[in-house]
Amino acid sequence: MRTAILLLAILSLGFCSRHMETNAPFFSPGLSKPNDIQIDSTIDITYYKLNLKLQLSPNYLTGIATIKGKFPAAKNSFFLNLSSSLTVDSVAGNNVVSFGHSQDLLSINLANTASEFTVNVYYKGLPGGSGFGSFEFSYHNGIPVIWSLSEPYGSSDWFPNKNTPGDKADSSDVWVTCPSSLTAVSNGLLKETVVNPDNTTTYKWHGSYPIAGYLISIAVTNYTLYNNYFRYSANDSLPVTHYIYPEYLENIKANLDETPNMLTVFSDRYSLYPFIREKYGHAQFGWGGGMEHQTISSMGAFTSGVIAHELAHQWFGDKVTCRNFHHIWLNEGFATYSEAVYIEASQGKDAYDYFMKSKMNYSKLAAGTVYVQNAYSESEIFNTYKSYYKGGVILHMLRGITGDSLFFTIMKSYANDSLVSYGTAVTEDFQRVAEHVYGKSLAYFFYEWVYGENYPKYNVIWDKARREDNTYDVLITLNQAANTSPAFFTMPVDFRIRTKAGDTTVVLFNSAASQTFTVNVPTEPVTITMDPSNKILKDKKGDDPVEPVGFKLEQNYPNPFNPSTKIEYQIREYGSVSLKVYDVTGREVALLVNEKQRPGSYSVVFAPVNLASGVYYYTLVSGGVTETKKLVYLR
Repeated sequence: MRTAILLLAILSLGFCSRHMETNAPFFSPGLSKPNDIQIDSTIDITYYKLNLKLQLSPNYLTGIATIKGKFPAAKNSFFLNLSSSLTVDSVAGNNVVSFGHSQDLLSINLANTASEFTVNVYYKGLPGGSGFGSFEFSYHNGIPVIWSLSEPYGSSDWFPNKNTPGDKADSSDVWVTCPSSLTAVSNGLLKETVVNPDNTTTYKWHGSYPIAGYLISIAVTNYTLYNNYFRYSANDSLPVTHYIYPEYLENIKANLDETPNMLTVFSDRYSLYPFIREKYGHAQFGWGGGMEHQTISSMGAFTSGVIAHELAHQWFGDKVTCRNFHHIWLNEGFATYSEAVYIEASQGKDAYDYFMKSKMNYSKLAAGTVYVQNAYSESEIFNTYKSYYKGGVILHMLRGITGDSLFFTIMKSYANDSLVSYGTAVTEDFQRVAEHVYGKSLAYFFYEWVYGENYPKYNVIWDKARREDNTYDVLITLNQAANTSPAFFTMPVDFRIRTKAGDTTVVLFNSAASQTFTVNVPTEPVTITMDPSNKILKDKKGDDPVEPVGFKLEQNYPNPFNPSTKIEYQIREYGSVSLKVYDVTGREVALLVNEKQRPGSYSVVFAPVNLASGVYYYTLVSGGVTETKKLVYLR
């Protein structure tokens, strides 16, 4: 789930999208009086069918939920989760003899012990709005809009289910009957549309892939349908369906049109889009961010970043779902990092580096472990700094260790691993796959970055010693400030050693709080730079500084000049940069720089051709900031 654009960002929340299934109490966040949510671990859900009728003025929901499941050991009773704000009229099934509904639990008794069950739950009422809305009746531009957003625990506010991400149904159906002036959108494929004699229409959606309960969704309003196609082979394409408020469509078409290219990028990096038999699409709704509902992300914002984030969840969050919300970084960190993957593919490595630098800076604000200690608190589950930014930075650092090729092999292998694909995972599953591909233990890495706190603070001390053969030993001492857990960070660390003959980069494995390394180089070393490619979340001091001070345009020198002069400048953010020379009338006479550049210091030589002597002006434009200085050319 993507971070809410305004309010929830202020609150430091962020959103999108089997071992945890016990009868232990679960905290249900978002309620004025928190309830315990108990999960029946003795059932395995295999199918959900929701047959819903939506009424407006007054707002009301009438539903029939068909639920199928298995008992690992034969028994004659079980329970589902369903909000007590809804009324259950009856529960039907061949073996059902009675039911009870209280304290948000629907208890069902069977006449005989059984190994599986099928029940039809008839219920009605006005769904509650816990969490981030769960189920909302609202308006846009004066038109009714109804939508769901169940993550993390809101699904039982509007339909009976086993309220945990750890148990996926094998398939699902969602049938929605609504006024014929509206369109109802849900997961999977639209199998049938039935126009009813009472001025309502029934939309029958079917999902053929496994799905977690919180990823089942509806979105209903007077949508305009806008289509793209993802052509994944010479003869095959996937429909990309955008259900958009009519008044918004023209303004966001350009961003929607990026979606097929994103599908191409992620299919290349992670393997083919996982729900290729169905669709991908967006349904606009009344919440300020985005939510990765399976095959149909609900969207309140349509920036490139939000679109990429929710799409990436189809692999990491929907195909492979965190088994419980302790491990939400497997959803949100992966989707956040995928924003960087798309930026790299579409804008280049410099743009990727700039994006990751920003996320690393914010990750330093993360307090506590990326592993969520309180998985029943929304503010903990969806903490922007931890679950999103630091979770994404963990993948960036893993890529720095393994290298690009192995890293994306890890991502593909994880998405297709037989133990988690179309199922659920915990951190140890990802670690297992990563170690298998990499061929080495990564226990230190996952322990300190997922289950540890903070980040390393390095102090670099170095010296040089000339040897008899006229080569040099570079003595590098790396000290870490004391930390709580871990006491220090174990990481491979790159050092760039600049010598009088050129640069040499070495990788040193730092496995102690204070450690000294000796590196032999052929000529005299001048400077060293620790982690020059910014692979590690860290603070550092004592080596060659690498960060620019900000935007600055220097006076050219020499000035006056003939035949050439040097112009130096600094920029503080990644983006388009132009450096132009003008004569006194404002006519452009030279274009010195016109490209995207990363933050840093630059210089350019200006050697006029066919220009008269006189006064000229040079102007630097970067990141919305402009500065101009005067130069004098003498022929």
